[in-house]
Amino acid sequence: MDKSIRLNMKWETTKYIKKWAVVLSFSAVAGIVGGLGAVLFRELIKYTHSIFFEMVLPIITFEFHGYNLGYIFLPALGSIIVIPIIKKCPELKGNGIPEVIEAVIFKEGIIKKKFAVLKVIATSITIGSGGSVGREGPIGFIGASLASMLTQKFKLSPEMRKLLTTCGLAAGIAGTFNTPLSGAMFALEVIYMGAFSINLVPIVIAAVVGNAVTLLMLKRAFEVSIPLNTGHALVELPFFFAMGLLFGVLAAAYAKFIYLLTDVFEKQARAWNLVLGGLGVGLIGMLFPKYGIFGVGYSGMEMAVSGLLPIGLLISLGLAKMLATSLTISSGHSGGIFAPSLYIGTMFGTAFGLILSVLFPDLGINPSSYALAGMAAFFSGLTQAPITQILMVTELTKSYALLPAVMTSSTVGFLTARFFLKGSSIYTLKLEKKGIHIRTGKPIVLEMISVKEIMNKEPVFVYEDTPLIDVEHLVAETGHDCFPVVDKDFRVLGIIGVKDFLKRSSRIKALPVKRFLNRPFAIACLNETAQSAFEKLVEYDQNLLPIVEDLESKKLVGVVTKRDIYKAYYKGLEGMYIE
Repeated sequence: MDKSIRLNMKWETTKYIKKWAVVLSFSAVAGIVGGLGAVLFRELIKYTHSIFFEMVLPIITFEFHGYNLGYIFLPALGSIIVIPIIKKCPELKGNGIPEVIEAVIFKEGIIKKKFAVLKVIATSITIGSGGSVGREGPIGFIGASLASMLTQKFKLSPEMRKLLTTCGLAAGIAGTFNTPLSGAMFALEVIYMGAFSINLVPIVIAAVVGNAVTLLMLKRAFEVSIPLNTGHALVELPFFFAMGLLFGVLAAAYAKFIYLLTDVFEKQARAWNLVLGGLGVGLIGMLFPKYGIFGVGYSGMEMAVSGLLPIGLLISLGLAKMLATSLTISSGHSGGIFAPSLYIGTMFGTAFGLILSVLFPDLGINPSSYALAGMAAFFSGLTQAPITQILMVTELTKSYALLPAVMTSSTVGFLTARFFLKGSSIYTLKLEKKGIHIRTGKPIVLEMISVKEIMNKEPVFVYEDTPLIDVEHLVAETGHDCFPVVDKDFRVLGIIGVKDFLKRSSRIKALPVKRFLNRPFAIACLNETAQSAFEKLVEYDQNLLPIVEDLESKKLVGVVTKRDIYKAYYKGLEGMYIE
């Protein structure tokens, strides 16, 4: 073999080893910071919870017909403290996962440093004072934020930033549940919308390390004791299928209800919305103070899984948690949907199992199995992440006995909700409100590129009063086959091209182009994805898509062609992988 070839091969091998050494080292560090962030956050929640429920509650306690009216005011007091934080940084509203998705897809993995600190403070106060939200989404956001800060400090490449930000998310989720594999899969399903073997390696490492850090410092990750005798008979699979259908519909309706209620609060546009939401949660929590309506709700879940709650109470708690969580999130608080969705699925799943045990007493139905399968079905429908829940239940039960049932309910719940949500999830619906359209359930490529990145910022256009004959001359001069048509304020009025002047007489060609704008056409905004642009080009059979400043002004700022999108696809593929 030629010496130069051998040297080149050696150089390539050394380069490959060095690159992977950097990737794996940073993924482990991302796991450490993600795990530490999760531990710090959980301890802060315990501290704030003790302040509100052990110090403040006794002071404001007032018994009335067996109810402690003091519970009503705890979340509202927390809301008053949180108002200045949310007012200063409105991006903190909600669970944080949509912000991680947006950062990885549109911001090259960059999350502003202040977000992590403010998210910790705002969410710990919300949960500690009784807000009905989860800590898992915020923990994932904190892990992603810390990992993002790390990548920015070391000036890593955009591909590395995206990957390691995702690693931080995986570390936080894995440490929360003591489920490293499902933590890694959650990050892949939610951020990348699928599993990629190359990216899976560093994400799994980060999840394992994050989980190890949490266990080392807290000794226990998930706070619900899962029965080890869960199982089912093959004859029960149709029941799990039916439960998946029911919970999928319920998950889709719940996701839409949350954002419908959010719109109601946002129309008021008042900082005191948080207090109103807090009072509503306090009122609901007062009715069920010992069953996990306040906070993440794991105490109530454990009672349900252990078979300590009757059917009527289970259904009441599921509905109460749905309403309390909706009020907390839609009014503008910072907190996650992860734990509440597990709670809701567990309550309704247990009730479903108990009803079946009454209807079919000879089958030996175990309601605990339906609790776990219901949890998986509802969560899968809400988040559109079915594999995460299949793996999580397996890791939590440390058994494969329930795997067929969970696979059935989870996948059916996922597909049913997907039908009603049209490919969206509880996370992407929030992004859609900002004009960012992402479809779940399939690997994203063009979704990771905005039209702003690929558009021609100096488009060739024609004014509405331009004669059609001039368009013919413009085609000959530029080689383009169509152009956006604008008015004097650069407002897009339509598209004109070769099809409009072919076989036209000279008299017709002398007319202004506005006379020929009789076809429907599509436009796109700067924050839309290349995928959205491509779908519009195909739907409207256009070769060119005008890009406008916003839908209100429709002011032309650029154009995107199919060729631009083809190039973007290959660029996107390169950006998704680390080699």
